[in-house]
Amino acid sequence: MITRTTTYFIFSVLYILLISFFLFFSFSLFHPSVLALEDPRRISNNKYGIDIVDENDLFDASYLVNSSGGDWGYATLVIPENERKTDKWNAIFERMGQLHLIPIIRLATHVEGNRWTAPKKEDAPIWADFLNNLNWPTKNRYVVLFNEPNHANEWGGYISPEEYAEISSNLSRELKNRSGDFYIMLAGFDAAAPTGRDTLDEEIYIRRMIQKEPAIFDSIDGWASHSYPNPGFSGEVGDSGRKSLQGYKWELFLLKNLGIDKDFPIFITETGWAHDQYDPGVKLFSPDDIASMITDAANNVWSDSNVVAVTPFILNYQSTPFSQFSWRKQDSAFFYPFFDAYRSIPKIAGNPTLNEKIQIAVIPVVKAAETTHIPSTPTPHIDSENTKTSSGSIFDKLLTFFKNLSSRFG
Repeated sequence: MITRTTTYFIFSVLYILLISFFLFFSFSLFHPSVLALEDPRRISNNKYGIDIVDENDLFDASYLVNSSGGDWGYATLVIPENERKTDKWNAIFERMGQLHLIPIIRLATHVEGNRWTAPKKEDAPIWADFLNNLNWPTKNRYVVLFNEPNHANEWGGYISPEEYAEISSNLSRELKNRSGDFYIMLAGFDAAAPTGRDTLDEEIYIRRMIQKEPAIFDSIDGWASHSYPNPGFSGEVGDSGRKSLQGYKWELFLLKNLGIDKDFPIFITETGWAHDQYDPGVKLFSPDDIASMITDAANNVWSDSNVVAVTPFILNYQSTPFSQFSWRKQDSAFFYPFFDAYRSIPKIAGNPTLNEKIQIAVIPVVKAAETTHIPSTPTPHIDSENTKTSSGSIFDKLLTFFKNLSSRFG
């Protein structure tokens, strides 16, 4: 027969075990080796985003991607090493949280002459400390390690897959040591580049990377792809292969053939067509043509469930060499028709886990009629319903529950 004392003892042990488990779970929130990253394929995810070059375009970006049912879309931004300013980027991240934009941050060095300098291995701890000290709006911290290193102009004027592999492996380890919330991707490659004096075929590049650092993919979480519609940024939606909108499929097939057995979510951090508004002498698609193709791509390419982010290049670029990619008209507050086509794509209201250490004030984006002009920015307000609660309230509830339960046998 079980006595009252024995019953009390059993419940006391259960109480201690459950509280210990909860404390372990809470502890894991702040220790990267315990809690895994959030897979954006397993949650409600608005895959649509945009590439921006200036933080002043954030409101326009939110108006674009958080439309037609969408919420918490993506924005790809670049942080050069001479812009590692914590206050500046915390302000940008705060605004992105207010506008419900998930940052994808691509790291960069600085320009000397007409090329980007090569990163230095000894800069890895500096990058890791800087990025770890930022107030990211979401739990996942998406980081892309530099840009198209199979171009000499992106890597100090020379090409070195071995050096890229070594630097990226070291930097990814430094980031993971700071926080398990870093979601790391290698650079997007130019899949259309041939082997020549200033470029190297992507397949050859990746093979040499793996030969130098066989474990380079151990700390890589997603695959960044520059799946442009080539040749000449003027391919058709229905094209396939490495030089098409579906180039990421060729890249995944290549990785499998090279023995990389990881199920990478795909982040198309650059894509899009060049338009004919800046150089009449070059045969390119018109803005109306691109509007139609964007709708087609959304239905037949980007709808792939393995694609978790699409951030076309580029929302606003007013000068050479990228003005022919700009979605905003030159010297104007208006956008080309493909801006509205992208807004009209049916989207999902994303629900990423937020950074519980910060409180997010929401800037409501005005739902104006379909227009190529952006309304002025309204005043932010605190969205109490959408603010994540801390684990402390859960702990209090559990503690009260088990105290009440054990008191019945006291």
